[in-house]
Amino acid sequence: MWLDDFIGVFSPQSALKRKHSRLALEMMERSYDGAKTGRRIDDWITTNSSSNTEIYGAGSMLRNRARDLVRNNCYGSKAIEIFVGNVIGTGINPQANTGSDALDAQIMAAWEKWHPNCDSDGDLDFSGMQAMVARSMFESGECFIRFRDRTSESGLAVPLQLQVLEADFLDVSRNTPVSNGNYIRQGIEFDSENRRVAYWLWPQHPGENNYMRFSMQSVRVPAEQVLHIFRKLRPGQIRGATAFAPAMVRMRDLDGYDDAELWRKKIEACFAAFVVQNGGQDGPIVGNILTKNSSGTTGIASSPQKVEEFRPGMIEYLQPGEDIRFGNPASDGNYESYERVQLHAIAAGLGVTYEQLTGDLSQVNYSSLRAGLLEFRRLVETIREHVLIPKLCNPAWQRFIDRAYVAGLISKQDYRVTWTAPKFEMIDPLKDAQADTLMIRNGTLLLEDAIASHGYDPKKQLQKIADSNQRLDDLKIILDSDPRQTAKSGQVQVVPNSDNNTDTKQ
Repeated sequence: MWLDDFIGVFSPQSALKRKHSRLALEMMERSYDGAKTGRRIDDWITTNSSSNTEIYGAGSMLRNRARDLVRNNCYGSKAIEIFVGNVIGTGINPQANTGSDALDAQIMAAWEKWHPNCDSDGDLDFSGMQAMVARSMFESGECFIRFRDRTSESGLAVPLQLQVLEADFLDVSRNTPVSNGNYIRQGIEFDSENRRVAYWLWPQHPGENNYMRFSMQSVRVPAEQVLHIFRKLRPGQIRGATAFAPAMVRMRDLDGYDDAELWRKKIEACFAAFVVQNGGQDGPIVGNILTKNSSGTTGIASSPQKVEEFRPGMIEYLQPGEDIRFGNPASDGNYESYERVQLHAIAAGLGVTYEQLTGDLSQVNYSSLRAGLLEFRRLVETIREHVLIPKLCNPAWQRFIDRAYVAGLISKQDYRVTWTAPKFEMIDPLKDAQADTLMIRNGTLLLEDAIASHGYDPKKQLQKIADSNQRLDDLKIILDSDPRQTAKSGQVQVVPNSDNNTDTKQ
């Protein structure tokens, strides 16, 4: 400004300070509002801690509170069932894809023998273990799978089983350097190149109520024997946090609000009427005076312990000057709208839709319901493709292939596999089927991909279609649903004649 220039003629140093101060003020005016300070956000406390520091300090408490919400909060229980049901459903199933039909058949035959008996506890098959892992990851943030090699005397066709361990098994108290140059952080041992080399696990759940937990020592288990399943959300993160974290406080507060509203109604219901007596508490009594004797029976009598009761249709004549005022409880007209707003926020924090969490479909139509479910399904596919398949399914498949080869059930170690997830139910089957048909005809969707999107194995399904068509042809049966014979309009298809290269009608 001209004033700064004028001052600069007599005092260049003062002019320079003025210009620096002016530039600082301009930069403050142009900065992010979220970075400013003031009365509005003085209570906003933040830290620059790493994800590992935050999880180390809060992980155990978050995990315990999340489990309590699943046990005792109806929305918490519903949310975890929604997650597991959509991510896993009936199971993410493998299909060997080695390029050799004979080898594929060997591998799948060995798989059919192994996966029903893969649980070291003897309770679940591989699909059930997937559901348990997904449930633990959503509830506790992480879980572990330990490979258990078995001997030939175990009676297993493939001498391998899997053991699912809760996050509590990790000895997070171990944080120390190791003499060989490795270092342990929260129970996970890393080498000098930051690769996981081992996990320090408790021999049994530290929450078991027995005397052994006071004398337990964590055991070093090589990393190749353990799968650590969690969703990595920040660079450098080595452990997972529960999915309930963003919505936990709000769910607890909503429970408290419901309890307070219930007790308010109960208290209001206790005050049926209020008697105004000119003579005070010693004046005439409205209604009957009851007393209880030692046997617990009641009778009409005078007693210092007065219990007044009203009966339906009762008429009581009052003394001159007496009056009765009946209770008129005030209703909370905002209760339903407040609940809906809070449940919308809780659903957003949990990563599910409001309609899934509550079952309330009164506010949606076909388009809005479909849009919400599509967004949710993208999240489901992300978790499948980025967490469960690469961290659980593929490593377990590779270990299975290795052990099946050693057992002599397959002739070659080939790890190529295709995983097929359960289909998403159609919101409107007719519209969805028409869309698939149009995309296949336009070439924007492959038939194999369309089959896989409905939860079927493409190779098996196409083989079934071929077998079915062959049986129809052998029996000379033409169905209106067979596109090889009948067009969509109902007309007979024209197919090329292989003998004279002329078109003929079937």
